[in-house]
Amino acid sequence: MIRNLAQGQRGFTSNAFLVAGAAVMSDGADQGEPAEDPAGRTVLVDPGSEFDVAAAVERFVDDLDAVVLTHTHPDHVGNTADVIEAFDVDVWGFEPDHRLVDHRIADGDTVELGAHSYDALHTPGHKEDHLCFHAPDAGVLFAGDLIFAGGSFGRTDLPEGDHGTLVASIERVLETVGPDLCEMHTGHGPSVTDSPFQQIQLSARAARSMR
Repeated sequence: MIRNLAQGQRGFTSNAFLVAGAAVMSDGADQGEPAEDPAGRTVLVDPGSEFDVAAAVERFVDDLDAVVLTHTHPDHVGNTADVIEAFDVDVWGFEPDHRLVDHRIADGDTVELGAHSYDALHTPGHKEDHLCFHAPDAGVLFAGDLIFAGGSFGRTDLPEGDHGTLVASIERVLETVGPDLCEMHTGHGPSVTDSPFQQIQLSARAARSMR
């Protein structure tokens, strides 16, 4: 199960996805206690920023196995130190020299998120250390700030941004996921569960038109 812990938050934050096995997150908060331990690895994809994400995690699970970063822009990693303090957890990302990253995820690595295996795709353009994560069997994509709902895409006017590189990264994702993609979870805005592959096609066309 995938839950966006940043939903409804008003701070300067990215989405923050708690990913766990199917047996967890039956909304233990409504029952006043955490849900039972899940099958699979309980992972936080991007801790977000400027809200109490540790308390949000504890509403649904007792512990975390890992934090995984799509990239290290401040709105995605601002809460990382608080999560480390609360759960004594290691952080995984593309750039091992970054002060917050304990372990590297290289292009092509397999990452266990919840009950599924995800392929890591290095997708620079928005930021050099940007990763997307695709689970072929489950039909799920974590797109970070590369692609958004409605055919939009990540900005390239920040340091390490490059529009041509971003277009190439979107095209790589488009070629990787296929039309059977079921869910796309993005770094900002709503997740896409209705025709996500077509949304990526729209993003690719829009990005190409701005070259």
